[in-house]
Parts: sequence; C-alpha cells; structure tokens
Amino acid sequence: MASSRTLALAPPATARRGRRPRIALTVIAATQLMVVLDITIVNIALPHIQQALKFNTTNLSWVINAYALTFGGLLLLGGRAGDILGRRRVFVLGVLVFSLASLLGGVAQSSGWLLAARALQGLGGSIASPTALALIATNFKEGSERNRAFGVFSAVAGAGGAIGLLLGGMLTSWLSWRWVFFVNVPIGIAIVLLAPLYINESERHPGRFDLTGAFTATAGMVSLVYGFIRASDHGWTGAVTVTAFSLAVVLLAAFAVNEQRAQQPITPLHLLRERNRSGAYGLMLCVSATMFGIFFFITLFVQEILGFSPLRAGFAFLPISAATVAASQFAARNQLRWGPKPFLVTGSALVLGGVFWATRIDIHTGYAAGILGPTLLFGFGMGSIFVPVLLTVVSQVAPHETGAATGMLNTAQQVGGSLGLSILVTVYGTAGHHEARRQVGTFLQHATPQQAAQFRASGKLPAPYSSRVLVHGIAGAFQMGLVFVALAVVIAVLVIKVRRPPEPPHVSPSRGGT
Repeated sequence: MASSRTLALAPPATARRGRRPRIALTVIAATQLMVVLDITIVNIALPHIQQALKFNTTNLSWVINAYALTFGGLLLLGGRAGDILGRRRVFVLGVLVFSLASLLGGVAQSSGWLLAARALQGLGGSIASPTALALIATNFKEGSERNRAFGVFSAVAGAGGAIGLLLGGMLTSWLSWRWVFFVNVPIGIAIVLLAPLYINESERHPGRFDLTGAFTATAGMVSLVYGFIRASDHGWTGAVTVTAFSLAVVLLAAFAVNEQRAQQPITPLHLLRERNRSGAYGLMLCVSATMFGIFFFITLFVQEILGFSPLRAGFAFLPISAATVAASQFAARNQLRWGPKPFLVTGSALVLGGVFWATRIDIHTGYAAGILGPTLLFGFGMGSIFVPVLLTVVSQVAPHETGAATGMLNTAQQVGGSLGLSILVTVYGTAGHHEARRQVGTFLQHATPQQAAQFRASGKLPAPYSSRVLVHGIAGAFQMGLVFVALAVVIAVLVIKVRRPPEPPHVSPSRGGT
C-alpha cells in the first residue's frame, strides 16, 4: 500500500509539453464543460420538454437519469478504452458521439426518441470525459503545471452544473428548449477539429474490454435507480418495485463476481486497496449524492415557489458558479503548501453547513435570506473538494491505469449523483404524500362547495396548499441529503490520511503516454 504522505511522488504519466498547452487545456476543459453542464442544462427546460413531448411526471425524471446512468455506468469502460486504443483517439470519438446525440435530442419528436438520444449522449460523455481528464496527465508535467491544469479542469467541472442552469434558462427563454441540445453541436465540431492539432496522443497499452462488467454495472444501477423512483409513486411493496430491486441485487452481485474473475476487469479492484484513493472515491460518491439534489430541488423551488422565470432562475445560480471557481483555484494553488486533507475536511464541512441551512426552507423563504447563503456554502465546499480529490486519486497510479482510476472517480460522481437523486426524490415523494393528505383535509375544511367540486374533479390542490406540499417534500429531501454529506465528513476526517506532501525527490520518468 502506498504511503499516505506521498501525493507528489510517482507521476501517473510522463507528459510531453505540446506546442500550445493553453489551447490544449482549453480544448480539454471545453469538453468537460460540455459534458458536465449537460447534466443540468435541461433541468430548467423540463417543464417545456414535458409539455412538448407529452411526458408524464414519472417518465420526465428519466430525461435526467437516462443521461446520468449511461454516463456513470460506462465511464470505466471509456477510461479503459482510452488506455488501450489511445486517449486522444478515443477522446475525439466520444465528442463525435456526444455531438451527434445532441443533434438527435434537439430534433426529437417523441418522449422515447429524446430518452434514446439522452442515453446516447451519456455514452458519448462516458467516452470523452475520462479520457479528457487522463489527457491532462499525459500533456502537462507533474508539479505546479499539472496542478494548475487540474485546477482549471476542476473549476470547469465544478461550475458546469451551475453554468448549465444559467445557459438552460437563457436558451429556453430566448429560443427554445431544443437549443439546450443544439448548443453542443458547434462546440463539439470545434473540439474535434482542434484536438488532433494541439493534444498529444498517449501511448497505447494492450488489453481487453470487460463488456460483461460494463453491462452488469450499468444495468444494475439502472434497475436500482428505477426501483427508488418507482417506490416514490407506487410504494415499496409493489411487484414492479420489488422486482427492480431484486434484479439490481442480482446484477450488481454478478458484477462483483465478474470483477474478481475477469482477466482484465473494468474496475481494477486493487486500486481500492490504497486507503486514500478509496476514501476519495467514497467522499465523492457521498457529496455527489446530495449535489444533484441541490440543483434539482432548488431549481424547482425558485420557479414554483418564488415564481422565477427560467432565465432568472438560471441567474440565481451564478453565485454557486463563482464560489466553486474561486475555491477550486485557491485549492489548486495551495496543494503543495497544505496538502489535500485540510481542503477535503473543510470542503465537506462547508457542504454540510450549506445543506443543513437548506433544510430550514419553508413557504416563506426568500432567495436572499434562505437560498443564496446555503448555495454559496455549498459552492465553496464543492470547489474546495474537487482538486484534492483528483490529485489523491491519480497519486501512485501506474501509467496504464490512469484512465481507469480517473474513470472510477467520474463514476463515483455520476452514479452517486443519480442514485442520490433517486433516493432524495423518493424521500421527497413520501414526505409530499403525507403532507398532501394533511393539506387536502385543511383545504376541504375551508373550501366552498364549488372549490371542493373542482378539486375532486381535477385532483389538484390550489395554491398555497400545493406550495406547502412541495416545500415540505423538498425540506425532507434535504434532511436525507444531510446523511450523505455527514458520511462524507466522516470519510474526510477519519479515512483519508494524506497530509502536506514533502518536497518530491528526483523520480525518473515512468513509462506512460506522451
């Protein structure tokens, strides 16, 4: 097991500086921004998508999950493909697939068409994202140069969610919901043209693809998430719900067995034996489980309760973007001074404070008093976490496994976020159902005969009763989010032991991509 105090030792890859490193970093960061913001850019457009393509409420959630699950479930395969076939080559392929899927999503004429396009987007993202991160290791020298590159990459990744909400609001208000997909196409074309000119190709490492592992992991997570979402509407004991959970257990167990027996598994389990790396994966999993919920429910609150337009709702998230970028840059500049652990502990504690503050939300909460503060804490916390988590994960990794290691980090973020959101949605639905019964009783006590008849005909509570149901469910979801973030704090304090790294001794370059 690697020492917990040697983060700066043993570079994950040998870098060869390209002709235009700034352009190379811009291309890599632009790809990550495109992939990450697509997780949230559709959030604000969801009501318009629902109306245009006739989604019901349950199926509408799959516009988010179809992307996140294929993205997270296939990230490990994408990272492996980069190691075997060459990272730049696979990177370009992923961007092409993502751009094509975006075009198909923009012209979708039915709900099934859009969900298929979202799943294809997830496939493209799962190929492009891990290779983009790994290309930093093969294009930038270890030390301050690579740390700065990671800082830019992490700031983009961290702010991508908030930028997606802003951009989604602008495009939906000014053009059409279809432009939240079309916007990716010209960006993708530019990346495909520039990548071969300014990004160095990595060395190819012979190997095999673990397709069984990729299938069982992805299908198992889809089944698990479906079970939680189904339970929120139809209860925990329904036949479909029980079947979904049972199938998830079987598939994920098959995945674990396959990874033990496969000659070249999609998940090199020995990467988890290093305490700091496994702790970093666990921390990202837990924090992301709440991060998706924060964006989803705050977006819902500011539009449904505060009455913000899509554009104004997007602007409401700008402070998160600014806080995330500022914290990421500060963390990147000070890694050699303080090491990762102080940032991981402080960052997860800030996230915990922000989520706790958000649990105080009620029908009278305003943006300045009850939304801005929690989201700022959340942004500073997430920005503080991204860089040290990245550096901890790639520390001590053999060159041919860099893609797998970074792919596992991305998987922890996406799968954790999707699974966490499904759990929070389940808690939201359960709390909302209980509150709805109470609000129905209160409404009927005060309603006129005509109002009561209208309610029985439509089944819809009028405001402010429906607003109280919504807010009660959101507060319950945030309380569940506290559990996830509290676990992240425990991991940061007790599991991760890496501290301020010593000055690295001279290390001869290891075999890696060029």
